[in-house]
Amino acid sequence: MNYQEEFITFMVRSGVLTFGDFTTKSGRKTPYFVNTGNYKTGAQAARLGDYYAACIQENLPDGIDCLFGPAYKGIPLAVSAAASLYRGYDRDLPYCFNRKEAKDHGEGGSMVGYKPKDGDRVAVIEDVVTAGTAVRESIELFRGVAKVDMKALFVSVDRMERGTRNCSTLDELRQDFGLQVFPIVTVREVIDFLHNNPVDGKVYIDDGMKARMEDYLAEYGAG
Repeated sequence: MNYQEEFITFMVRSGVLTFGDFTTKSGRKTPYFVNTGNYKTGAQAARLGDYYAACIQENLPDGIDCLFGPAYKGIPLAVSAAASLYRGYDRDLPYCFNRKEAKDHGEGGSMVGYKPKDGDRVAVIEDVVTAGTAVRESIELFRGVAKVDMKALFVSVDRMERGTRNCSTLDELRQDFGLQVFPIVTVREVIDFLHNNPVDGKVYIDDGMKARMEDYLAEYGAG
C-alpha cells in the first residue's frame, strides 16, 4: 500500500473515519464522518504525524519556514508533523500555534512556540476543512503578527464539497488567498480504496454505502 492507502486504513482502525448517518455542522446529512478528535494515544499521534510529514515532503520538500496549527485541533497536528519531519526526513522545522485569547502577562501575545518573522513561509496544518473558518481566522491573525507568506494548507481529508460558491471550500481558499492546498487523501480516494475492500475482515463501503456516498457527492460535491 502507498501511504495514502495506509492512512485510510489507519483512520478506520482509529475510529476516526466512520460510516452511517451523521449531520455536519452545516446541516448536511452525510453517510460518513471524519472526527480527528478520536485520536487519543501516543502511537496514533506519532503515526498521524508521519502521514502529514509524507504529504508535506511529497508536495513541498522545501520552501517552508514554519508549521502553524490553529487552536485547538491543529495544535497536536502541527507538533506531530514537525516531529515526524525531523525523525523521518532530517528536516527540523519550527512550529507555532495560537492562543484563543491573547495573553496579557508575561511575554504576552497570541502566538505560542516559534515567533514568525516578516517573509517567513508558513504552512497551516489542519484536520478537515468544512467552511474554512479556522483557516481564514488564521490568515487574519497573522496580519497582526508578521508579514508572512501563507504558503500552503495541509489537511487530512478533502471532502470535495461545495463551499459558499460553486467550488470546493479548499478551492475557495486557493482562489481567495493563493494558498497551495494539499490533502493527504480525498473522499474519492477513500471510496475507491475501501469499496468492497475489507479492513480487518469488515467491509466498510459495500455497494449500498458507495451508492449513498456517490449520491451525497452528486448533491453537495464541488464542480
